[in-house]
Amino acid sequence: MPFDAAIFPREYKMLLGGEWVTRPATLEIRNPFTGDVAGITPSATVDDVRKAISDAALAMQTDFPLISRCEILMKAADLVEARKEEYSRIIALEGSKAIKESQREPVRTAQLLRLAAEEARRLTGETLPFESRPGSENRVGYYFRFPVGVIAAITPFNDPLAMAGHNIGPAVAAGNAIVLKPSALTPLSVLMLAEDLDKAGLPKGRLSIVTGHGDTLGEAMVSDPRVRMVTFTGGVETGLKVSRWLGIKKVLMELGSNSPVIVMEDANLDRAVPAISAGAFAQAGENCIGVQRVLVHSEVYERFRDQFVSHVSLLKAGYSMDPDVDVCAMINEKEAARVQEWIDEAVGRGARLLVGGKREKSVVWPTVLEQVPQDVKMNCEEVYGPVVSLYRISNLDEAIALANEPQYGLHAAIFTERLDHAFKAIRGLHCGAVMVNDSTDYRLDVMPFGGTKLSGIGRQGIWSMMQEMTETRVVCFNL
Repeated sequence: MPFDAAIFPREYKMLLGGEWVTRPATLEIRNPFTGDVAGITPSATVDDVRKAISDAALAMQTDFPLISRCEILMKAADLVEARKEEYSRIIALEGSKAIKESQREPVRTAQLLRLAAEEARRLTGETLPFESRPGSENRVGYYFRFPVGVIAAITPFNDPLAMAGHNIGPAVAAGNAIVLKPSALTPLSVLMLAEDLDKAGLPKGRLSIVTGHGDTLGEAMVSDPRVRMVTFTGGVETGLKVSRWLGIKKVLMELGSNSPVIVMEDANLDRAVPAISAGAFAQAGENCIGVQRVLVHSEVYERFRDQFVSHVSLLKAGYSMDPDVDVCAMINEKEAARVQEWIDEAVGRGARLLVGGKREKSVVWPTVLEQVPQDVKMNCEEVYGPVVSLYRISNLDEAIALANEPQYGLHAAIFTERLDHAFKAIRGLHCGAVMVNDSTDYRLDVMPFGGTKLSGIGRQGIWSMMQEMTETRVVCFNL
């Protein structure tokens, strides 16, 4: 399907301290399947980052009342919904979401902005019992929450619009100023969101979007002492770099995963099979909470395997703009080639290929493996692609032990009809969330979202991020 330049301008400007600017150096954003240019953005410099932070710090000196913040977020949400078709089309063109997946993202983002506005009204303090200490009988007081200040956010290529909304919504709602760098691969929908926030009346300097490569801009954003909080979503390797750059400031990181699903002998397979398939292969598998390992009780292993492989074999791979496609191209051919290498390594070491295992340029067909050795990358690391591995287990204790082996702990899941099995898994799994009779990729935007071990620090989710993006201040009167 040809790109419609009348609807989507091929050259975008970036928002820098309230001004829409271009730069001599540019980035071409290409569709992963066709290679066609979906848009062109400025390539920001370190000086642009410094200016954005300066403008943000200046904006923090101007009062921004709660009622104004809420009204702007609500208006921006309406503007996003009003052009949801434009958003969904550009998300499918620039990234690794099929069009039927990308159509959900603008609606979700509008809801995120509204949730942030609603939570801002509930951001309260409380009175403190100073008189409980001898000698403080004449003291009274309370605490309240205030914005941390300038926030630097670095967001990933998957869910580009929603991840921007997850950061901008609570940051603005809590009264902060935010400088956001979207992935250099998928910045277009984020720039569209900035347009709608600008139209909604967001004051100058409260939001800047710097488009460019993280290896050029990241350190300048993270290390600047005027930045009081950093949020980062991405890989562990880059997360370690961010940790070294930080200095003393608040940080929120969501990093890698290797999400397990346990299928017990009493599981409803008709329910489990489609849920696990959707969790494994949505967004071409480039989903931080996507299913990677399925630990199946030996009593139902063959039955589950056969149903699952049959279901996966019907999935259609191809162009993201095809409404019938279930699994579209990965973000680029380099990533697709890496996934294919991991598949080949596993098969070469004795894994059995049940379906898939095929690649054409950036498209990797949905793949299912079994008998995967423990020491291959497919088992130990985050594949971040459309591949799922099946493992036979004899009991729940074994399943929990295998689930906890990787160095990640974001989401896990269990399919069972027994409450004792469910609660044993809940207690034993080392992760940030346990889904019972659902896929690991279920997420509600009001719930605390984050992981343990190398999966990150802190919690996302609108309510949690409002807490992270504010500080407490105690007030005490000695009467």
